[in-house]
Formats: sequence, structure tokens, C-alpha cells
Amino acid sequence: MKIAIGNDHRGVKLKHVIQAHFKDRVFQDVGSNHPEEKVDYPDFAKKVCESILSGESKLGILICGSGIGMSMAANKFHGIRAAMVWNPEVAKMSRQHNDANVLCLSSDFTDEKKTLEIVETWLNTEFEGGRHKNRVDKLKEIEELT
Repeated sequence: MKIAIGNDHRGVKLKHVIQAHFKDRVFQDVGSNHPEEKVDYPDFAKKVCESILSGESKLGILICGSGIGMSMAANKFHGIRAAMVWNPEVAKMSRQHNDANVLCLSSDFTDEKKTLEIVETWLNTEFEGGRHKNRVDKLKEIEELT
């Protein structure tokens, strides 16, 4: 399963930590690799979302300073359910109950150890379906109205 990973200048270091730790995963790196060069997070959110929507990647990870901007940008795309996550419990819920297909992370407010726990949990949690499928379907209906 390929995972698209994108980041702005503030997420370069954390992206490399994630890639090094999860060597057994296949990443499509569409992020910046230059922490000194200021870039705009929506450009990288777009690349990750397009990779998922085209079927090239199954899931995506986005990293910026707070994670909030990436989450806001990614959720503009129909078919994307991006979750801003700050701990493993929220990571688990975002997959189990919301079928999140994009994980948004903060490079400034979550340390590396916690981030690796979050990513591990998120990648290894499946959508439960059941009553949650009905709710995700309602999200899709709302998307169709916009």
C-alpha cells in the first residue's frame, strides 16, 4: 500500500523521521525537502490529495507547523477525510469511526516519539464500518451539495 506524504518547510525533519522509522512502508514523497525555503502548505496538501483521488496512493500523511492548515486544505477535496491528530487515541478513532484517509500532523507541537506512535496507530487501524459507515456516507452526501 502506497502512502503519499507531503509537508511544507516546517515539516521536513518530521517527514524524514517518519520515513526512516517506517522503512517497510512505500511512501510517495511529494513534500518539500528544503527547511530553509519557505513554501505554501496548500500546494503539498493538493499533491497528496490528488495522489489518493487518482488511486496512486491509498492513504496520505500531511505535516506542517500546526497541522491545522494542512487539514483545512485537504478537506477541500471531495473524497478526502483529513484528520488533525495529536495523540494515538485520536488517531485510532479517526480511522475506526471516520475512515480518515489523510493524517495531518504538527511538527511544532507533537514530539517525534509521540508522532511515531500516532502514525503507527493510524496505519494499523481499520475502519469499523457498521453504524460509522452511515455517518461517513452522510459526509459524502454533504460533499455532493458543495
